[in-house]
Amino acid sequence: MSKSFCNNRSWLRPLLAFLILIGALAAAVSSHAAYNIWTSEYTLSKDELQTALTPQFPRKLRYMEVFEVTLSNPRLRMDESKNRLTTVVDALIENKLFGGAPVKGVLAMSSGLKYDAAARAIRLDAPAVDNVDIAGMPAQYAQQLNAIGNVAADQILKNYAIYTFQPEQLELKGQRFEPGAITVERDGIKVEVKPL
Repeated sequence: MSKSFCNNRSWLRPLLAFLILIGALAAAVSSHAAYNIWTSEYTLSKDELQTALTPQFPRKLRYMEVFEVTLSNPRLRMDESKNRLTTVVDALIENKLFGGAPVKGVLAMSSGLKYDAAARAIRLDAPAVDNVDIAGMPAQYAQQLNAIGNVAADQILKNYAIYTFQPEQLELKGQRFEPGAITVERDGIKVEVKPL
């Protein structure tokens, strides 16, 4: 390498500007699904999914005009074995008929995933209560608690869009694509993309 090339650093400023631009673009894109050109898949991280789910909470629900249920503090878990997402929330249940102190517990609801072509959205599908854990609640109320959990899952999670694709994400050089199989993994989900 010549001495004049080493001493002349005029190439350094454009290179640094280019690297800063690439970094800024990467940061801007990081909040959207990442596309892997080699596997034809979009990846959504667990953090992105958690962020999409958070606006649904806190929620207040009434059940049979007797119970008022407040659900808050959602935590997302990935269930790879069942290909489902599990939302765990804190539950506060008040009995409006008999009064008394509210009962606290935890509710776990799982959902499948489906693609809605008309809206270009990945939606939660077939939500169901997996577990209701209410401290101090007598066993004879287990059926009512499961019913409350299923109502909550249906009202809050059913068909909720966790990600919506932009039109340009599903088109390349005039070829249109559509999401196919959706796979739940330990750290997020993968969405297969196939040509129409």
